[in-house]
Parts: sequence; structure tokens; C-alpha cells
Amino acid sequence: MYVRDTIAAVSTPPGSGGIGIVRISGAQAAAIGKAVFKPIHDGGLVSHRFAFGRIFDQNSGDIIDEAMAVLMCAPRSYTREDVLELHCHGGWLVVERVLSLALLCGARLADPGEFTRRAFLNGRIDLIQAEAVMDIIASRSEAALKLAQQQREGLLSRSIEKIRSYLIQSLALVEAYIDFPDDDIGDTDLAAIRKSVHESLSDTGTLLASFDQGRVVRDGVSVLIIGKPNVGKSSLLNCLLNENRAIVTHIPGTTRDIIEETVLFNGLAVRLLDSAGIRQTHDVVETEGIKRTLEKIPSADLVLFVMDTSSPFSAEDQLILDAVAGFAVMAVFNKCDLPRTLVVPDGSSFNAQVSITALSGDGIAALKNAVSGYFMVDAERDTRDIVALSRARHRDALVSTEQSLLRTDDLLTDGHLELMAVELRDALAAVGSVTGQTTPDDILDAIFSSFCIGK
Repeated sequence: MYVRDTIAAVSTPPGSGGIGIVRISGAQAAAIGKAVFKPIHDGGLVSHRFAFGRIFDQNSGDIIDEAMAVLMCAPRSYTREDVLELHCHGGWLVVERVLSLALLCGARLADPGEFTRRAFLNGRIDLIQAEAVMDIIASRSEAALKLAQQQREGLLSRSIEKIRSYLIQSLALVEAYIDFPDDDIGDTDLAAIRKSVHESLSDTGTLLASFDQGRVVRDGVSVLIIGKPNVGKSSLLNCLLNENRAIVTHIPGTTRDIIEETVLFNGLAVRLLDSAGIRQTHDVVETEGIKRTLEKIPSADLVLFVMDTSSPFSAEDQLILDAVAGFAVMAVFNKCDLPRTLVVPDGSSFNAQVSITALSGDGIAALKNAVSGYFMVDAERDTRDIVALSRARHRDALVSTEQSLLRTDDLLTDGHLELMAVELRDALAAVGSVTGQTTPDDILDAIFSSFCIGK
């Protein structure tokens, strides 16, 4: 339930910094500002203008800090309520004391994401745009940031609204004939309904087809480095990271656990997982490491199968080849500076092949290009005007929409108006849940609880 009380929270990250911001939203924001902030110049706080002054404790009279304050009167604010921001020095004690003053003056501590939730509930943004706010904060690449900014600007929302308008047109025609059962539906109106349904299906299908790319841009990808011991997996990881992250020795089985690091490949966020070398062993710890490696294969977006070109293809290589069968696999032929003795069995299938020398770095740029190219991500081209789904919640809602539309299309042949109306209402509800028009409160609670406090 939305209670129109006044909330306050620290909007800057925890810890010490150059500046700390306490944000207050609600009907008491201006009054709290008057109670805790005294401008240097007379005139009080003027909406949307910064004032320099001092924050003080009205009970003790103590000055807490020199600060800047800005009051943003409704509806020209983030939440469309009166909003006050107090910009003080960023020491944690100072910020906490300023927040405490706001709470003592009648505000309560905001829940996670409550400022953005109020912006949504007050109609300033829809649910897609609210989620995009969090995506902007969490962006790990330029491509992810661009996609989040475009969703924040309403690019995806407009595409969803277009589908919704088609559905409303179709439902209005169907319900008109249900209300007047003595009139038979005409060919013209039937054709209009069919056209709107097909337009909705086409636009829904286009958005669903964009999900894989949108997910990759937003979340990045998981890439598992796999191979038998001493083929250069850890050397490859260190080379890709440009740092000595993993221990490299001539002793087999050095890597026992999964090592994870994130790096950018041509604007694509890649979570690299270096794994234990796969072989037959009686070492209990190494066996556990191998088990964990094999368990990671199904969840990886891409497997880099590293092979030593200076060694013959072995039973251990075959064991790995069998384990990765049916998954996305890129063959990485390492130690190409040495005479080649490796012969990969006929019939081996890889999504791509790259030759490198991890020790010198030769071929590493080509490997990065191959990985980013496999996922078809171009940060400068593909995300400039991309309209894409990037969240599973959006995809699932549009899958439901598509299924209802397909059933509606089938019913058009038989003219079952009541059933068509049910399907179109279901489709409308599913589409509306994407932008928040028909989203249940428990889903809203789950979405906004993932936000940080103060946003």
C-alpha cells in the first residue's frame, strides 16, 4: 500500500567520500529543510536552486556541517513529490547525523527503491523505466549502459504501448459484437481484428527475438576455460586479464577450484572462469575441482576448450570433448609457436577455432574478437538504437502475450467471440504487466526490493 508519508535516506554509497547526499521526499520535505538547514543568505529555500548554508541540530543548536541544499517542489521532482536534498561532506558520521536529524523531524527511513517506486506510482515513469534506473547503476559495459539509458528514455516502452494499442482496438471490436448479439460480425471488422492481431504478433515476435542479444548486453556472458592439465588455461586467463591472477607451474593439477574474473571484450562484459584440469586422478581435492568444472559446463554461455598443439590428442582430451558435446564450444589451440603434433579426431564439431600462444600473447586479440563476435555484440553499432528485451520478466510476459494472440488467431476462423475476448484480455494483462499497468503488488515488491536504499 502506498502511504503518502515523508521518507529519507542516504543516496550516496556507504563509506567516506568527498560528498554525501541525504534525500528526503514527501509533504514534510520543505518543513524539514527549514528545521535543519540555515542558508547563509536570507530568503530561505527557493525551488530548484541550490543554497549554501549550515546544517544544525535544532535541539542543541550545534552546527553539524557546512552544506548545500536544494528543494524541488512537486511535481517537478524525481518522485513528483516535494524533494529535498542535503549535500554535505561525505564522512559516514556526518552523513548519518544529517539523516538522523531528518528522521527526528518526522521522516521515516525509506525502503529499498522507494524513491523510484514513488516515481512509478505517481506516473512519472513506467515499470520498464524504473527497472532501467537500476540497470544504469549496475551497468558493467558501455553497451549495457546505452541499452539501459534507451530503456530509461522509453524506447522499449513505446514498442510495448504499440502492441497494447493493437490489442485494445481488437478487443473493442470483439466486445462491441458481444454487446449486440443480434448483429453478425461483418467481414470488414473481422479483417480489421485479424490485421490488429497479426500486427501484435509480428511486433511481439520481434521483441522476443531480441531477448538473447538484450540479455547478453545487459548481463554479459559466462565463458568457461576448460582443458586437461598444463595446456595453458591459467596462462590464458592471466593473458586475457593482463595480470597474474592464476598460479602457473609445470606441476599438473595446480588449479583446484574455479577462478572467476570479469573483463571487457570489445564492449562485452565477459565473466571468465578458469577451471581445474580434467584428468584421471586419485587426489581427493583435485577430484572435487574436476567435478565442479564439469558441473559448470551446462551453465556457461561459451566453453573455451584449450588444447596443446605440441602434444598428441589424448584420452583426457577425448573425455573433455565428450563432456562438452552439445554445448557452445570454441576450440583454442595453444602453444602454436611449437611444432604441431595435435590431430583433432575427424567429426569434432566446434562453433569456432582460434590459434594462440598464451605465453607471448599472440592470437589473444583474435580470440577476444571471436568471443565477442560469437555473441554478435558491437557496442558502437548494435546498441545505438536497439529496442530489446533484457529481462526475463519482460520475455515471460510477452511469451504469454504471444500464446494468447495465437489462440485468438485460431478462434478468428470459427468466430468464437467470447473466447476471443478472453484471450485478448489475457494478452492485454500480460503486456500491461511489462510496463506496470497490471503488475501485481507482490511482483512490484520483488522488483523494488532489489534496489539500493536511497534510490
